[in-house]
Amino acid sequence: MEINGTLMWYYKICKREVWLMSRNIVPDQKDTNIDIGRFIHETVYSRNKKEIEFGNVKFDVILNTKDELVIGETKKTSKFQEASQMQLLYYLRELKKAGINAKGVLLYPEERKRVEVELTEENILTLEKAEGEIILIIDSEVSPPVTKNKYCRSCGYREYCYA
Repeated sequence: MEINGTLMWYYKICKREVWLMSRNIVPDQKDTNIDIGRFIHETVYSRNKKEIEFGNVKFDVILNTKDELVIGETKKTSKFQEASQMQLLYYLRELKKAGINAKGVLLYPEERKRVEVELTEENILTLEKAEGEIILIIDSEVSPPVTKNKYCRSCGYREYCYA
């Protein structure tokens, strides 16, 4: 499986989720949190281009600016901001590899919050390290052990870990 922004996001939340996703085991699609996230994604920023595919990445929205390319990633809550930032940084790095300089912004419409994200050399090193660890997780024959964290209660995969 090719590494993508979604795996980067899961990597920051739970290594077991990375392993499950890499095997096309999807989270519970009837999970309320997934439904709310899908609804927000479909209804906000309707005047902007949405669901833009570029190589192996798909970012949520291109924001209308005259001076620069700004890609946005829409999220339900800033509770997962570190993971969301990792995902957006991955997208920015993929664009940079193609010779496209862009800025990023995390969008939290329910909180009326925006967080600007800029790709730095330090972030690139962090992404490279994460990619190496993701490859190890994906290549493993067995899933990482269940590691309870603060996100488990609202996780779409919780039945795989606690059933």
